[in-house]
Amino acid sequence: MRYHALATDYDGTLADEGRVAHATREALERLRRTGRKVILVTGREIEDLERVCPDLAIFDLVVAENGGVLYWPSTRELRVLAEPPPPRFAAALLERGVPDVRSGKVVVATWQPHEGTVLDVIRELGLELQVVFNKGAVMVLPSGVNKGTGLRAALDDLHLSPHNVVAVGDAENDHALLDGCECRVAVANAVSMLRERADLVTRAVQGAGVVELADRLIATDLAELGGHQARHDIPVGAALARPGAGAGGTVSLPAYGATVLLTGTSGGGKSTFTTAFLERLGERGYQYCIFDPEGDYDELPGVIAFGGRHELPSLEGLIKVMEEPEQNVMINMLGVGLSDRPALFEEFLPRLHLERLRLGHPHWIVIDEAHHLAPASAAATGATASVPVAIGEMTNLFLVTVHPGHVAPALLARVNVVVAIGASPAATLAEFAAAVGVVPPQVDPGPLESGQAIVWWPYLPDHPVERFDGIAPATERRRHIRKYAEGELPRESSFYFRGPEGKLNLRAQNLSAFLELGQGIDDETWDHHLRAGDYSRWLREIIKDPELAAEVAAVEERARNPVSGPSGSGPPPGPPPSAHDTRQAVRAAIEGRYTGPV
Repeated sequence: MRYHALATDYDGTLADEGRVAHATREALERLRRTGRKVILVTGREIEDLERVCPDLAIFDLVVAENGGVLYWPSTRELRVLAEPPPPRFAAALLERGVPDVRSGKVVVATWQPHEGTVLDVIRELGLELQVVFNKGAVMVLPSGVNKGTGLRAALDDLHLSPHNVVAVGDAENDHALLDGCECRVAVANAVSMLRERADLVTRAVQGAGVVELADRLIATDLAELGGHQARHDIPVGAALARPGAGAGGTVSLPAYGATVLLTGTSGGGKSTFTTAFLERLGERGYQYCIFDPEGDYDELPGVIAFGGRHELPSLEGLIKVMEEPEQNVMINMLGVGLSDRPALFEEFLPRLHLERLRLGHPHWIVIDEAHHLAPASAAATGATASVPVAIGEMTNLFLVTVHPGHVAPALLARVNVVVAIGASPAATLAEFAAAVGVVPPQVDPGPLESGQAIVWWPYLPDHPVERFDGIAPATERRRHIRKYAEGELPRESSFYFRGPEGKLNLRAQNLSAFLELGQGIDDETWDHHLRAGDYSRWLREIIKDPELAAEVAAVEERARNPVSGPSGSGPPPGPPPSAHDTRQAVRAAIEGRYTGPV
């Protein structure tokens, strides 16, 4: 379910002549029985509202005085959200002959055509106040207070995100209300500018329009709006021009309704693409939760990490923090053994699913190294039914893997967008297609350039397969620093000090272990690998750091070919650098790039 709350204006929207019809009340009650909240957002004062609508219990929360007051009908608690204009302001209006001046907890209100006098008094008293119009009413409020800010305070109390709210209104002061929500609805009798900006305009007017909206929410969750909600799409890059088609446009992923698979060869830029995607989510206020097996996303700003190298993730702590929809979280699995990570994933994912059912967020769940956390072979991990049950109801998953064919079928079945990167995109897409039983697209079999990607919608045959330049992330984060400096590389990716006769088998599972072992091995073993170029080769092919590899290769080259002067003019070549010297040079190069000492 995308929409967990309806925020509605009162006069001219919910009510006709100040009264809510019986059919409208019944529609709101039906909506609340689905688990959704109903929030009233009105310019009226609470006392006035209780006079015309005695049964405020049909609302979970009331925002009154155009955003200045919160009121809980169940407890009759009232909270003032701003300082009201000073008493002398209302007194000055009355002295000027302005009739019907009403002072609430925050708002001071009168009627047109006295707005000119209102502005004169504000100016003469030197006050920082704003004037808001509402179909003939003239409301004066502290600067920055409106229906949008009041609704945001209500949502904070309910632990709901504006991205899970539909708002409906009819008048000028409802612009801020609608703009603060994911879906903007205007009743048929709304002012023209509100109708023009709305995602949906009801066929019926006033309360009947709200009934229409409530029934559509119950029946379809407004999924039929489709393209009207494209303004929320998440940009991921710029499409490359196709022959005869002109320049490409922006490539975007849906903010809701997609399960994305990001896949490609190792070193192709999956972490970079994922980081850029998460930055876009953060900019737009969509909450995300990352399953991070290797601690690759520790440096994302504003993300709270649960777990670490010496600490197991706390599920209860994670759920508590995620109640705040603006707080992004990461599940760091560095302290969890490789064989235990799928079981932790099975434990955490269903709880995240329950939170979504309850509150609508986290909006996106990112599963890095998906082939390890949810492998295709359930027998390998003793998997239970809990993960498939949860996955069957879920959307807005972002899976990252080298091998799509190795991911659990229950996860792959949810994928409806595939982004391929790396050296062999055609083979990567074919592997996914074979795993799910669809025909792969025809794409250039050659490698993609750095930063490029291909997006494919496997179940939308009319949707073009697009090649695009990905958006570079703004976050300065050395790629896989934790993974390569301190993490646990697979055995096949580790460095092995074997020596000239292959008698040793010392495994360095990361850069820290490499430096530690390198300092302790005998000079003959160190020089053997140095002269063979093994160090720079490992750094280039496994660590995927070409600049570091080039720096170490220069050390290797000096060891093989000591520097001499120009031919015939300089001194004879000196002795090669000692094992101590080359150890120190290699160590300095690594620590200089990986926030040494490693």
